[in-house]
Amino acid sequence: MNQPKSAIAQQLTFMQLADSFFPSGSFTLSHGLEYLVQDGQLQGAEQLQTFLRLLLLNKVGVTDLVALIHAYRGSAGDDLDAVRQADSQLFAQTLVEKTRSTQRQSGRALLMVASSTWQDWQLDTLNQDAAEGKIHCLHPVIFAVVGRASGLSELNTILSFLHSFITGLLGAAIRLGVIGHLQAQQIRLHLVPDIEIACQMASSMSLNEMWSCTPFIDIAQMQHQKMARRLFAS
Repeated sequence: MNQPKSAIAQQLTFMQLADSFFPSGSFTLSHGLEYLVQDGQLQGAEQLQTFLRLLLLNKVGVTDLVALIHAYRGSAGDDLDAVRQADSQLFAQTLVEKTRSTQRQSGRALLMVASSTWQDWQLDTLNQDAAEGKIHCLHPVIFAVVGRASGLSELNTILSFLHSFITGLLGAAIRLGVIGHLQAQQIRLHLVPDIEIACQMASSMSLNEMWSCTPFIDIAQMQHQKMARRLFAS
């Protein structure tokens, strides 16, 4: 296991993983937002904030984040079987095929970048697992192991994941012309209570308790791949 990092080193790593400059591919995803905007079903800051809140509390916070937490704890205990189980459970829970494929693509991209950045036996083993088809490499699960390997605490790994998720979607909304930069900062601040709730819920859930209920967004994600012109991968 790696030695604990200083507080400053942890904060710098936190910012590195949460930065859009980090090439994991997750910032190319709109999670159905692009389709909703082009179809005229989502307009303006208020509807965007509702969209983000639904994703946080009814999907990401009760699926992706739960798997991330259990994968982190497994990784921290040198138990890669627990990491694989979290990956398998999340794959089964993710019903939209396009979501599963983009999660795998961004997870494998993250694993590749992390393996070249931090030396860690678990990352090496997961790379071998991926090559042999033993793990799906879903992004939240890989993010958990990368967070642990890079010296982040469980809480900082969670916050880094959620920060990059929200920032990525706000960036997508700006590119799609839904909001401007000032509105993005206001929405980010307004979502803090929802982020706290998502963290609390996910921390108390088992893998078998994962659930999601965002049919409107799920349909948008399925429709996205049929669009003639796309800026984003999902």
